[in-house]
Amino acid sequence: MNKILNRTVWLIALVPVAYLAFVWNNLPETISLHFDSRGNADRYGNRKELLVIVLFLFTLSVLVYYLFTNIYRIDPKKYAVENKGRLQRIGFAVSVFMAAITTMIIYSGIQGNSRLDISLIAGGIGLLFAIIGNYMPNMKPNYFAGFRLPWTLENADNWKKTHALAGKLWFAGGLLLAVVCLLTPVKVSFIIFISVIAIITAIPIIYSYRLHKKQKMLNASTY
Repeated sequence: MNKILNRTVWLIALVPVAYLAFVWNNLPETISLHFDSRGNADRYGNRKELLVIVLFLFTLSVLVYYLFTNIYRIDPKKYAVENKGRLQRIGFAVSVFMAAITTMIIYSGIQGNSRLDISLIAGGIGLLFAIIGNYMPNMKPNYFAGFRLPWTLENADNWKKTHALAGKLWFAGGLLLAVVCLLTPVKVSFIIFISVIAIITAIPIIYSYRLHKKQKMLNASTY
């Protein structure tokens, strides 16, 4: 599986580059290159600038993948190596997401659009959250991924319980975002998007801290 993902990530990352090469002669002189939070273009440029952006995002997506794949090597936690496969899959999902965004930017340019579909991007982020949530319950303590709080890093049981809850919340919240962002207006989906992310982030932190305080009280009562 590792070798398959290592080869596939290059093919996925190269899709926007190949697409840009295919449509290069059909690109207009002026292309929308940057968009605001509502998806409206707020900066324009020529196709050479677009080429630089696409090559940069291609390089970044590959680097992100290999960072996720190898970051366990510098993690001092004893069982961090067990996260290798999970982090590799998460890195692959991030690379696919970045390739999809890059392709959307190119498509917007060739169509002469001055807008980017923010709903699709937000929905994609939701799916990304769901994928990460799927791997959270089995994530071993480490310094680079997950809820890396002082009390989760020092207590394996706290880490396990916190990520078991977080995994369910992120998976359900991510799927909810994917559906809601595609079916509601941008303004509404933006509010829901921020709210859901705040909730699925805050609840595990509060839960983890309460576990920590409870454990401290239990330890104090034994002395």
